[in-house]
Amino acid sequence: MVYTIREVVSFLDSIAPPAYQESYDNAQLITGDPSARVNGILCSLDATEAVVDEAISLGCNLIVAHHPIVFKGLKSFTGKNYVERTIVKAIKNDIAIFAIHTNLDHVAHGVNKKIADKIGLTKTKILSPKKGILNKLSTFVPSAAMEQVMTALFDAGAGKIGEYSGCSFISKGSGTFIPSENANPTIGRKNNPEKVPEIKIEVMFPSHLERQIITALKKAHPYEEVAYYIHQLENENQEVGAGMVGELSNALDEKDFLAHLKSRMNLQVIKHTSLINKPIKKVAICGGSGIFLLNAAKKSGAEIFITSDVKYHEFFDADNQIVICDIGHYESEIFTKELLLELLSQKFTNIALYFTKIVTNPITYL
Repeated sequence: MVYTIREVVSFLDSIAPPAYQESYDNAQLITGDPSARVNGILCSLDATEAVVDEAISLGCNLIVAHHPIVFKGLKSFTGKNYVERTIVKAIKNDIAIFAIHTNLDHVAHGVNKKIADKIGLTKTKILSPKKGILNKLSTFVPSAAMEQVMTALFDAGAGKIGEYSGCSFISKGSGTFIPSENANPTIGRKNNPEKVPEIKIEVMFPSHLERQIITALKKAHPYEEVAYYIHQLENENQEVGAGMVGELSNALDEKDFLAHLKSRMNLQVIKHTSLINKPIKKVAICGGSGIFLLNAAKKSGAEIFITSDVKYHEFFDADNQIVICDIGHYESEIFTKELLLELLSQKFTNIALYFTKIVTNPITYL
């Protein structure tokens, strides 16, 4: 079967919706023709010149990277820096570059889950769930149409709360209306007052699905004019947010855990605060730059917080309440390329999939 770049992008967007990325981010198709046929996919943490060269040598015309090569608008393409050189080379060689960044960080099955699995954490959950990304739909249907409308809403993505699907609240009441001369009523007669037994259906849904939810509602609803309203909710979405916290099957001594972490994550070095003489059982993590989650890590009851890019003075904020581990940005997210390949292999079984052998870490250690 032949797949286009658009189809691969659409699949990845369903895994990690672009609506979940941070405002500063640029998670999207950065170069390439969406309608082009995919010959092969190279998964990487970064899209650099060397990675583009590798894609060319492998016959891949799509690079799926975690970090966007372009964060800000480019005003020239003269090759004066590594960003421009990478973009120019990709365009010249018809290489598409797709970035899936903070949106993949923020989903429960994303970057932090991959780290948690590597470390061996169980009972994982989002460390800092996002607010303001859920809506509630309320609509009114005649009793006979309740099941078909509810099924349509659930199929469109409504009614999911954590591990539960098909979630709704229904209540009985009466709807009143008077069809005009130009109306085509499903129930009742023109210019005659009607009172119909109706069911009020209330369901929650992710805000970014609003258009498809409303489309599904109108398609399934028997009425010519569909009554509904939408409220934005302040509820936390427990499946979307920053960081992750989980537990080890068995508590480890601090030094034993650090040795375990070093082995599982293939680390050369770990920068950490003073040990606090507590067994390590609960672990908080955030791939990439995550020190902004330190208070959340403390509140979670974690004995240790693993992240990267911690500044000197930020280490003091551990305050003997938690151990902060800075394992390096590249090192904390390097297994994302494996995650991307695993996700893509679920859908695209007849496309050649690779993860890069290029070490894109700009930092070296003596």
